[in-house]
Amino acid sequence: MIAGKVQTEPSEPPLPEPRRVRHARPLNPGPRSGGMTTTSTSSRPADSSGTFALGGDLPVNRLGYGAMQLTGPGVWGDPKDPAEAVRVLRRAVELGVNFIDTADSYGPFVSENIIRRSLHPYADDVVIATKGGLTRPSPSDWRPVGRPEYLRQQLHLSLRHLGLEQIHLYQLHRIDAAVPLADQLGALVELQQEGKIRHIGVSEVSVEQLKQAREIADIVSVQNLYNLAHRKAGDVLDYAEANDIAFIPWFPIATGALARPGGPLDTFAKKHDASASQLALAWLLRRSPVILPIPGTSSVEHVEENIAASTVILTDEEFTALSDAV
Repeated sequence: MIAGKVQTEPSEPPLPEPRRVRHARPLNPGPRSGGMTTTSTSSRPADSSGTFALGGDLPVNRLGYGAMQLTGPGVWGDPKDPAEAVRVLRRAVELGVNFIDTADSYGPFVSENIIRRSLHPYADDVVIATKGGLTRPSPSDWRPVGRPEYLRQQLHLSLRHLGLEQIHLYQLHRIDAAVPLADQLGALVELQQEGKIRHIGVSEVSVEQLKQAREIADIVSVQNLYNLAHRKAGDVLDYAEANDIAFIPWFPIATGALARPGGPLDTFAKKHDASASQLALAWLLRRSPVILPIPGTSSVEHVEENIAASTVILTDEEFTALSDAV
């Protein structure tokens, strides 16, 4: 029996198909801290999201792409439309996305294989992040396994599936309570010393766990559930910002009741001809300079819409109104 507690991994549901792609209304560009300014004149709108240097030496555009939805239902098996999955990834890169996040458990391995099929050989500025440490006995069953030999095996499989000699950012997908954290991260540090991992990150941790992890390894990123409607990990984000650690919010486009007719997101969206999802992403980009949102989708239309959010800039008043609305 595989060690570790059985848990259900929340997944970002596919967005409904839009009637048309919602691009932010073109106005004069301005600073990210200024007025609600948008522009769609650039052929690479993701460049407007700003940059963050992972580990201080690996710069990426802050608005990335999360590749979990490039799989079948339940993050299991092949996608319904493999050709569209390839188009999504290529379009994201065309629009300036150069940070792509995935995991060996997505499929399993389906997402990693599609990334290689779509983008290999990778452009020099494309950074691939993947994760290991969750097994998938079935679509609804996610089990943390942090045994060093397992993590080493999964890292080598990810290298093969992605077509890389070194993983740019390798993240411990979950801490396995049955294995000492020093053993789990110690295995990744050894792989880093062997040149197979460039940077190490962690996922779904508390501030205390993040502090413990940093005593074992140089942690450059943390990936927790966080969005406009779900901010329980705010203390982790604050700690990450204070220590120049990238904060990668998964499930970034959860708007809930905020997008209801007449609600704050709906009101701003209508005012600026943008979608509620775009404003939710703009809020994350404004929330902290260390946030790297990774919205995922299996649709080219949606990836274009999501990346256009990079051009939306909230005023102080709009940011505060959205923050206080939850």
